[in-house]
Amino acid sequence: MSHPTGLILDFGGVLTTPLLPAVLAFEKREGLAEGACITALYLNEDGVRRTQDLERGAITQDEWNQFAAASLGVTPGNLMGRLFADLRPEPAMIRAAAAARRAGIKVGILSNSVGLAPWNLYDGFNLDGSYDAVVISEQHGLRKPDPEIFEAVLKQLELPADQCVFVDDTAEYLSPAAALGFSTVHAGAPQQTVSQLEALFGIPLTHEV
Repeated sequence: MSHPTGLILDFGGVLTTPLLPAVLAFEKREGLAEGACITALYLNEDGVRRTQDLERGAITQDEWNQFAAASLGVTPGNLMGRLFADLRPEPAMIRAAAAARRAGIKVGILSNSVGLAPWNLYDGFNLDGSYDAVVISEQHGLRKPDPEIFEAVLKQLELPADQCVFVDDTAEYLSPAAALGFSTVHAGAPQQTVSQLEALFGIPLTHEV
């Protein structure tokens, strides 16, 4: 049985701790009702459109901050940074990615951007030095699940989709990836995700970096 030779990882919620607890903590700090952010920004048609525009780089993070602040009734200053202030690196997944690379697997990052300034989600992760390909949506004018953005990371890795595993915590992005030929893993508890990857690649991925 042949094993995949490429691994493509989402960033937020895969290489970081989960997004939802960070959002809930923000709501509590700001005195908002629980679920206010989901309702205003992800269940509201205009909120969804503005967020997708941000992911494609059509609006800036500052512009999104202004819109979201007005929707939530909070101040706009560094709103994205405040929203995700509690995110932390996810050590188990970072170690697994490093172990995969040491085993000769090409590892890429495919992330829908939340803007790169004034707050940068990717600061401190050394993505360019730690991974074989890095595709951030706003830099390509595309967003997951656009097929072209999957093709962009495959081009950087110089691999076909059927040789790659795609990992994302957002389930709706997995079916479009599978349609292109990827094997897919829905990221949940980190150790469970690592175990699924070990089964797919046929190697241990739990060594210390």
